[in-house]
Parts: sequence; C-alpha cells; structure tokens
Amino acid sequence: MHNVIEALKILSFRTLFDAIADAAIVMENTGHVVLMNPAAQQLFGYNENELMGVAVEMLITPRYRKQYRYYQTLFLDKPAKLPMGTGNEIMACDRSGQEMLLDMSFSPIEVQQQLYVLITFTVFRQRLKVEDTLRVREECLRLAKQAAGFGIFDYDFKRGVVYWDRKMREFWGGYPGEVISYEGFVAMIHPADRVGRQAALDYAMNPASHGEYKAEYRVIDPLEKTERWIAVAGRVYFEANSATRLVSVVRDVTEQKIFQKQLRIPRNEAEKIFEQQAAARTASAIAHELNQPLTAISAYSEVVLQTLRNDNFDVKRLKNALQGCVEQTQRAGRGLHELIAFLQKSELAAESLDLNDVIREALDVVVSDGSGKFRTRLKLEKDLPAVQCNRTQVHKVLVNLFRNAAEAMRTADSPILTIITQVQALNDKRMASVIVQDNGPGLDQTMAKRIFEPFFTTKQTGIGMGLAISRALIEANDGELWVEPDGEPGAKFHFTLPFAPESYLS
Repeated sequence: MHNVIEALKILSFRTLFDAIADAAIVMENTGHVVLMNPAAQQLFGYNENELMGVAVEMLITPRYRKQYRYYQTLFLDKPAKLPMGTGNEIMACDRSGQEMLLDMSFSPIEVQQQLYVLITFTVFRQRLKVEDTLRVREECLRLAKQAAGFGIFDYDFKRGVVYWDRKMREFWGGYPGEVISYEGFVAMIHPADRVGRQAALDYAMNPASHGEYKAEYRVIDPLEKTERWIAVAGRVYFEANSATRLVSVVRDVTEQKIFQKQLRIPRNEAEKIFEQQAAARTASAIAHELNQPLTAISAYSEVVLQTLRNDNFDVKRLKNALQGCVEQTQRAGRGLHELIAFLQKSELAAESLDLNDVIREALDVVVSDGSGKFRTRLKLEKDLPAVQCNRTQVHKVLVNLFRNAAEAMRTADSPILTIITQVQALNDKRMASVIVQDNGPGLDQTMAKRIFEPFFTTKQTGIGMGLAISRALIEANDGELWVEPDGEPGAKFHFTLPFAPESYLS
C-alpha cells in the first residue's frame, strides 16, 4: 500500500489532466487557454497548439459568448469549486461549425499565487435530453403500433438473422423464438409468393432503388395450415453501396383481401355482361350497315357470272355490274367509318392531365382486381409535360392493356412475371409516348397484323373488341396505338398522346 501511495505522489498534474474522461481546459485568469486535454481536443476538433493562448470564448457560439463572459466573471469574482450540472449550460461549436449543448463547470487552481481555472465540459445534460426524447418517441411508436396493429422486423443481411416483435410472431403463427433465421422466416411464406417477394427485395437491395421495399404475400400458419395475407413496407440501408439492413413495418390485410375478392365477383360479372351487350349491339349495328351493300354486291356478282357464261356477253352490262360492286363496296366502307365515328363520340371533354398519375391509377386497378400475380416496373419520366386527353378514355385503354398483359403472361413459363411501363417525352413531335411491355408468349407476325381487327381475339373467352376500341379511343384523343413485333419475348404496345398546349409552351 505504501508503494502505491508513493507512486501516486510522483504522478504529474499533466498525466492526471490527460486522463480525465471529460473534455477539460486550463485557462489563465485572463481567459486564455494554457492546457487542453485529449478529450477536449477530440470534442472541439483542435489540437492543443492551435488553441494555446486563444481566448476560451472563441469556442463558444457567438450568440452565447455574452452568457459565457457572465459565467467567467461571476467565477473569477469569487473562485470556488462548482460541481457538474449546476446549470451552466452553454452552446459551443467545434472546428467544423457543428453546435453542441454542453454543461460547463469551473474549478480554481492556484500555482505560486497565480490563479488558473480548470473548465470541464460535458454533454451529460444533452444525453439525458436525447434519452428522454427517445423514450417519448418509443412510447409514441408503441402506441401507434398497438392502434394500427403493425408488426416490425429488422433483417440483418450480413448475419442472415431476422429480429421481430411480438406482433410479427403472431402473424407468423405464434412462432415462439424472438430471433429467427432467414431460412425459417422464408419457409413460412406461401411457395407461390416467394419469387415475387424475392424480386421486390432484390429491387430494394439495388442502390438505384433508394432502398424502397414494398410487397404483399401470404404466410402459412405451420400448425393450423391457414393462410394470412401480409402487406410489408420498409427501407433497405446501405454501407458503401452494399445492402446491410432492412427495417420494415408489417400489417395483416387478410380481411381486406377477402373483401376485395367478394367485391370483384359481381363487378367482373357486370363487366362481362356489359362487354357482351356492347359487342352484341356493335355487331348488330355493323350488320345493319353492311347488309344492304353486301346484298347488292352479291346480286351484281351474279350478273357478272351469268354474263361471263355467255359466249356473246354484253360488255356494257358487265362494266355496269362491276361498277355497281365498286360503288356498293365503297358504300359499305363509308357506313362502317360513320358508325365507328358515331361510337367514338363522347360528351366527356379533354383536359390537361399528368399522364404518370393516370398510369399509376390504372395499374392500381389491375393489381387490386385479381388479374394475376405479377411484378410492375415503372419507368416514368420526371417533369413530363401535361397531356391533353380525356381521363376516362385513356384510363380504360391503360386498364385494358395491363389486363391483356397479365392474362397473356399466365401461359408463360417464366418464374417472374413482369409488366414494364415506360413513359418518355417526344419533344420534336410534341407528344408523350407510353410503352406497355410484358414477358408473356408474345405475338407472331400474323397475330400482330390482325390484333386490332374487330372480333379478332387470341383468348378462349375473348370477344375481340378490347384493342379495337382502345385504338379508337386513342385516335379520338389525337394519338396513335400500335404493337411492335420486335422478336423479343412478350408483347410491346405503344401509344402516343399530345401535350397540352399551355404545358408545352411553359
């Protein structure tokens, strides 16, 4: 014990000063820095030589310097050791200009009748405030989770471990463990939904996606074998462009899915009835317009045949019959065009619209109506000028193209079914271009040529009017709709719409 006491006696003041954990500065009674321990150098970002002889108040934020001078004068008038946390709060700033709320305490040091002051800075109060704020926020989060029925999980990519709360374990069928492996987590996801969920996760893990993660999938209770629909929204965090962590909130949307399914049944039946009635009426109108011209063409054709059977046929009579065929054919064409023009008429006015918003709305309709499980990729152009069109008509066209793509992909042998929607501005033409592409079986050259013909269909239950009407609606809005048979997998439909005059000029 005696040896220890002797060793402590030879310890220098500088050794003890540098060992202090809190930031400490020794100043003269003039207020200038004499010593600065390593903790203070780290806190303020300066080395001791840089601040030697500099006034301590230079470390204080300008608007707090008057307050600091008050504390310093008060102490120097009556030097006495003051404990930490006596209310001497001050705002200081480090070398980079970052402000810090610190507690400051003064202690006198007298050396050869010369007064020095030991100033100790601590972030103790600030830490308490931060901890209090965190506790309040955690409680708010807990209450929000409880009210909304959210579950939270944290996926550590490096370790392959999922951390989840009690609500998440309930969603996964009351899984007893607080920590679960990634393999165990995925094992309870419905096999049919794993590929789509993984595709959404792969997209979020790409730094170009900004880490946004959204997915819906089913979870199978391992004991009761029941299914539960789960909706997930979260964000992936990166270090050096490498995904390290996924934090997500999860909610049970099973009841919502059941309700949507119940709503779809009568709606789908109503749409089929409407389509059948529209097709029947359209076919009836077309038949009425073409009946008389076709009857006349048939009669003229019989005259031509009879004339040709005679050796001494009347050339004038033959020419008249052929001329009649030509006139009646033209009459039929005019009647058909007039009928289509009539069907295109609408009292709904065109307006200036954000095409990106219309695309999102149409895609939401198709995703929610059970048209099929597929992944969507949107390549929308930012700051796209507004287009001039009728919202209802363009919305119908987009819904039809998305549904056709979803139905076509059902027969495709692809693990990830994807609909890509791309929008770009054709400034030279003052038009917006939209491309809807799927990775289904695609169209051959013959099908591509006939795909817009009325009553031509590639579906077993189709009536062949959807694309014909879609093209008519786009043309009614001064645009064009066509298919591009480029030989790549899937079908690629294009359409254009004009920019709104005021949007383009601005």
